[in-house]
Amino acid sequence: MDVNDAFRLSAEEQNSINKFVHDFNSKLNPGRKPQQNLGKDDFLKILITQLSYQDPTAPMEDKEFIAQLAQFSTLEQMTSMAADFSRLTSMITGTEASSALGKSVELSDGDRMVQGAVKAITRGGNPQVLVNGVYYNWDQVHKVFEE
Repeated sequence: MDVNDAFRLSAEEQNSINKFVHDFNSKLNPGRKPQQNLGKDDFLKILITQLSYQDPTAPMEDKEFIAQLAQFSTLEQMTSMAADFSRLTSMITGTEASSALGKSVELSDGDRMVQGAVKAITRGGNPQVLVNGVYYNWDQVHKVFEE
């Protein structure tokens, strides 16, 4: 018998431990849902905890601290850029839909194709076009053309 075999848990024991950990975490933070990704708040909490519990006889090197702050700054900038790109994409989609006003379009509605003139357009992140008296999502449009 291998030494590691003595420490292996059965499936029932693993399930029991997983349930205990889940229940404990749920009681500890009742409103929080588990996440797979770390955000900037999590990164900052880790950094503060690391600084709080560092060994006073061997404090964190200033280079390490600066590197971690640079990583935090980069994460924050990337998060901001992602939000900006999302807004930009929304604006471009809205502009693209607006340019179809008065033109004919061909779009798919399920398994059938619809063709008609665009009479109105809604604004927002997911613009809609009014064709033949019905509003359709802009992403259903396949072709825009002059009559």
